[in-house]
Order: sequence, then C-alpha cells, then structure tokens
Amino acid sequence: MTIPRILVVDDDAEMRRMMTQFLQKNGSIALPAANEAEVRAHLDGGRIDLILLDVMLGDENGLSICDRLRREQDVPVIMVSALSADHQRMQGYEVGADDYIAKPFNPELMLARVKAVLKRTRRASSLAHRRKTETFHFRGWRYDAKRREALSPDGVQVALSKRETALLQVLLANPFIPLTREEIAEALSLDEAAPQPGDATGRSIDMLVKRLRSKIEANPKEPDVLRTERGVGYVFAVDVTTEDR
Repeated sequence: MTIPRILVVDDDAEMRRMMTQFLQKNGSIALPAANEAEVRAHLDGGRIDLILLDVMLGDENGLSICDRLRREQDVPVIMVSALSADHQRMQGYEVGADDYIAKPFNPELMLARVKAVLKRTRRASSLAHRRKTETFHFRGWRYDAKRREALSPDGVQVALSKRETALLQVLLANPFIPLTREEIAEALSLDEAAPQPGDATGRSIDMLVKRLRSKIEANPKEPDVLRTERGVGYVFAVDVTTEDR
C-alpha cells in the first residue's frame, strides 16, 4: 500500500509541527512548508499526494496559491482557515479546493477529511498534471505522448506494446522517484491501455520492466536508465525534460 505524502502549509511553526506530527503518527509522510516557494520546491522534488493549505500565510494568500496551483496541476488541496463563513468557504471551492477545514479543528476530523479526499482522488496521481505533457525527452530519446511513439537517439521509431507504452509513461512522469511494483500496477490501471485486473502481479510487472529495458537500454543486463531499487521496486534514473501542449 502506498504511504500518502502530505504537504502541510502554514506560516505558524507550532501549527505546522502539530499537524505534521499527527499525520506522521497516523501513517502518512508529512512535509512542512511555510510559503509558496517551499510548496513549489516540494512539488518539484517528488510525489505529493495532498496539500493542506492555510488561507492566511503572512504576506501570502492561500487562496491565490491554490488558484495558481490548480491552473498547473491536479494535486488535491484542502484549505485550512479560521475564516469559516459560508462565503469564505465558497471562495476556497471557487479556486479549486477539494475541501475546507475551519480552525480550530479536531485533529481526528482533519485526518478523516484527508482520508476522504485521498480516497476520492486516488485514481488521479499527484503527478497527473504531467499527463498533459505532449513530449518527453530522455537520454536522446523522444517520446510523443499523443501519438504514443518512441524515437531512439538514432531517430528510429521503436515499437512498444500497449503495456510497455503505459509503463514508459508512468516512469517518465516520475523520474528519480523509486516506485514499488504496487504503485506501478496502480498507475497502469489508470491508463486506457492498462492490463486487466489480475494481470498486475509483481511477477508481471517484473516481466514488463524486462521487456521495456530490452528496448530502451544500451545494455539491458546492466540497466542504467530503468534501474532496480533494492527493497523497493524500480526507478527511472535519468533526467526527463518535457514539452507541454
């Protein structure tokens, strides 16, 4: 089971500490942030499954931050604020927030809301904004996501099966992030070309990785692009650049 990675955004250090510690004690990886710059650093640095975002962040406004984030990606956002009037809640929903929690709140209530939003959005990865990417580049390769075509550094189109294509798209959307076999299988299930239920066992993922390696690695027996992460699963271990639509 994937451990959720939750970003706690609040300019109050004590509130950040309380929220992150509570979430960590209840099975999540909780990461603190105090402003928009730190939010973006976390988003650029790895998978984020949900953001708990305070409305009043000193000189910054959480609603404006949420609005900007929502224009760029689909990571779930729960607004947190002492402003709890109906029109203030509506402002949160209007900028794309998935839920709104009023301060002061019971930590158990916060946890329940977090779980509910994660459950509703579990079929949309925190990296789903990258699904809008038109073209990926890595190690001289070019992958056209719209046409589902992979061109080698020599300019030769390499034939990939539907499952190999789906796996490559998952990996390209998650460079340098170690993925378990379960996470890969779950991500594949979001793709229209995904295997049917029961065809996503650990062994089938291993075989799929082996086949993809045979097509994108210079030496499939000693892979340096799609590497095995001991005790975890696999990691796409090269830089990936993108071109958006």
